[in-house]
Amino acid sequence: MLIAGIMGFFLLEKLALWRHDHATSLGKTQLKPQVSMIVIGDGMHNFVDGVLLAAAFLTDWKLGWAAAIAISAHEIPQEISDFMVLLDAGVSKRKALLLNALSGAAMTLGGILGWLSLSDAHAAIPYILVLAAASFIYIAVADLVPELHRHRKPRDMALQLGLMAAGLGVTALAKLLQN
Repeated sequence: MLIAGIMGFFLLEKLALWRHDHATSLGKTQLKPQVSMIVIGDGMHNFVDGVLLAAAFLTDWKLGWAAAIAISAHEIPQEISDFMVLLDAGVSKRKALLLNALSGAAMTLGGILGWLSLSDAHAAIPYILVLAAASFIYIAVADLVPELHRHRKPRDMALQLGLMAAGLGVTALAKLLQN
């Protein structure tokens, strides 16, 4: 299931890139395509985060809180960076804030729908959690690791390893809280 999830995310990204390349070759480009990509992509991402939170809380309240903390730690800087990309694309501050709020509301919708649908489908929860893990692994392998390799100074490597160790520390702490 994990490998199938990674392959599925690979295919989704390929299709998105193919669509962008295909539209460009047909002359159907938008002046600032990153605006729609940020809003739609972040909305989908937030919806899935909501489903993941529902699955985690339905599994165990401690796992739910650990997932909520992890998602919050990830979402705050991501939403700030999305806001900055929208501003850079020429969107007004007010509209960028509104678009960010709308895409963020998708997490609530995902949480509610996830809770309602998974409450009676507990057998599906492990699959949902594995697919969530697959998405994080895919992002790490496809985007993060190649970017980390671009920074080759010894200081960069030390910082990267330190941050990875801190991530493992958070995971160990979450495991302790679960017990």
